[in-house]
Amino acid sequence: MESITSRDGTRIAYAREGEGPPLLLVHGTTADHTRWSGISPALEAHFTVYGMDRRGRGGSGDAEPYAIEREFEDVAAVIDAIGEPVDVLGHSYGALCALEASLLTEKIRRLVLYEPPMSEGSEEYPPEALQQMNDWLEAGEREAALEVFFRKVVRMPQHELERYRKLPAWRVRIGLAHTIPRELAAEEAYRIAAGRFESHRTPTLLLLGGDSPSVFRNASVKLAGLLPRSWIAVLAGQQHVAMDMDPEAFLGPVTGFLEGAAPPH
Repeated sequence: MESITSRDGTRIAYAREGEGPPLLLVHGTTADHTRWSGISPALEAHFTVYGMDRRGRGGSGDAEPYAIEREFEDVAAVIDAIGEPVDVLGHSYGALCALEASLLTEKIRRLVLYEPPMSEGSEEYPPEALQQMNDWLEAGEREAALEVFFRKVVRMPQHELERYRKLPAWRVRIGLAHTIPRELAAEEAYRIAAGRFESHRTPTLLLLGGDSPSVFRNASVKLAGLLPRSWIAVLAGQQHVAMDMDPEAFLGPVTGFLEGAAPPH
């Protein structure tokens, strides 16, 4: 693992593999850079892949009090350290961090955002879900808290959750379950000020699962209206973790867009 120091002095670690134009992967909640292991070999055949550990996990440090803005700065710091134009793929909470980082650096060539959470004041998940997660965490039952997250926040169907629990990354997610509450609180408080992205010119692909809950669909449609150079690609039959459930269906539009194919209409 290599590392850089973010603006607030926090160490941010990343792994680097592959050969080709640089591509930064920014993971979502309860994950670290290893969550991309199922698709990393395919990406490394075309890109030099940088998989960062967001703060508070893996090889990265952390700082209190937590603020989502520091995560935006972390992503921008890694990009600037790479030293040349970088493609960025962000998933879920990591997609939100990548989006905001695009306002802090001019070195993003293309941006792929897979279902960033943007409740914008709407009810994103049942109000009792956060309390249930906190109760399980206080009881030391991290896996139970993680299951509440995937069932009630991500709204992962049972058959998908059963398959997901068998992946190597599940054990990593259990260990990081304590980071869920702070990220959910940050998501709920996040707002986009009027005109914030009017001058945004980074070509952006918005990935959306065809079977995803309406909260993700609404967020993608909203972003498409805010980002002047953005397009939506629908992953038929998929929800929030297509890179795990159907890697080929996920990689097709991602690599096509990053390699310059015409964006979807």
